[in-house]
Parts: sequence; C-alpha cells; structure tokens
Amino acid sequence: MTSAASTPKPLTGWRVLVPRGGPWGDSVAADLRARGASPVVAPMINFAPTADAPALERALARLAAGEFDWMTVTSATTVDVLSAQRAVVPPTTRVAAVGETTAAALAAAGYKVDLVPSEDNSARGLLAEWEAATQGVVPLRVLTLRSEIAKPLLTEGLRRIGHDVESVVAYRTVGVAVPENVVSDVRDGLVQAILVTSGSVAEQVQQQLGPIPESTLVAAIGPQTARDASGFGLRVDVVATERTAASLIEAVVGAALERAS
Repeated sequence: MTSAASTPKPLTGWRVLVPRGGPWGDSVAADLRARGASPVVAPMINFAPTADAPALERALARLAAGEFDWMTVTSATTVDVLSAQRAVVPPTTRVAAVGETTAAALAAAGYKVDLVPSEDNSARGLLAEWEAATQGVVPLRVLTLRSEIAKPLLTEGLRRIGHDVESVVAYRTVGVAVPENVVSDVRDGLVQAILVTSGSVAEQVQQQLGPIPESTLVAAIGPQTARDASGFGLRVDVVATERTAASLIEAVVGAALERAS
C-alpha cells in the first residue's frame, strides 16, 4: 500500500503564480503545496468603494424596504459590500447568486440564497436558469449589484425578457503592482504556471507581465475568463471545467501530467 508521504506530487518543481491574496489566496496556496508546487502569492487586483456611494445607499434602502422582488449577486466581493453596509434583505426578496462560491459567501454572511446556476457558474448561466425559474412572471423588480467594470450581460438580459431592473455599482476593481522580482521571474521563465481568476486579473497579467513566455502555462478559471483574457491579448492554455479554485488547480495538474508524459 502506498503511503501518503510516498504519493507522487504532480506539481513538484512547479512555481505557480496565485494572483489573489487573503483567505482565497492562502487556501489556494495550501492546495498547491499539497500537490508539490511552490506558490507565488502576488495579489494583482484589489477592491475599492464605489465612486457613487449615495446611489448604492439609496438602492440598499429600497432593498430593505421590500421594493425589489429579486436581488442578484455576482461575486463574493459584493457580499463583502453587503456585509459592510449591513444591508437588510427582507423575506419577500429572493436572492440569486452567480455560482457556488458566491452562494457560500452569502450563506456565511447570514444571507439566504434562492437560486444558483446548476452548471454554468456565470452571468450567462444565471440568466438561463432565471428565465426557467420565473417563466411567465413579468415584470419582476430586480436589483443587480455589480463591479464597475463588469459587463452588463445580466442586466441587459433581464431587461430583454421584460423585467424592471436597477443596476448599481457595488465596488470598483483596481490593479495592484506586483513586486519587481515576480515580473523578472515570469519574464525569465522561472514561473511554470499563472492562475487567471477573472477578466480583471487577466488584464493585469497582460499589462504587468506580458508577453507571457510560451513555456509558462496560463490557466483560466472558466470560459468567460478565458474570453476576457483573449480580449486583453493574453494567451490561455487551459480552462477549468468548473468555476472553482479546485477545478482550476486540477486543470494545472492535468497539464503538468501531460507535459511529464
């Protein structure tokens, strides 16, 4: 029987750039180490308050007053904003989360979740399941909370099928400069893989580290992130099958095993 200590670690010898810090980055770094990798945690984005705080405050006051039938939440960062603002979601308002990560963040913050896409954890997937869940009920009053740079796919889709939508910016995404040694290590091919977890991260990777050496694997967390990366001119080599950190790491492991063979 093979012991845990002697189990081959597929990412041994790989340095992997983790572009986010905090609890998420710590968790991913730990999972990478368990696979033999040496994680390089270098946050490339951060989140700042919305430039229109009064609009957000008004929307959350209307939310608390029960003026919305639904609220959509498309990121865990939005949940942080709701918590910081001590937002109240009345029992009459249903909550749709874009994916399992966002749903887990909502639950951890004490908010209920009524709808999560079963397969496609994206705004597109949420819109498709929304149509099925609310078929024939038009118009609904919907509050969509988003980042400043998010594409209005969900808002436009909901309006297209006849709903009354108020779209409000909950936060801004800003770039963070990575240390110069990380830039030089990527340039010199000393980083074997880069994790790309959002369009915002893709933009920063291309701006700060591009062009990425052909020998460096670029792994995107999902199809939408891969499309966004392409839009910024960033090459993507592998795409996670699910929009989760575990699936992203598995994509890197699969590529490493393929290269080793």
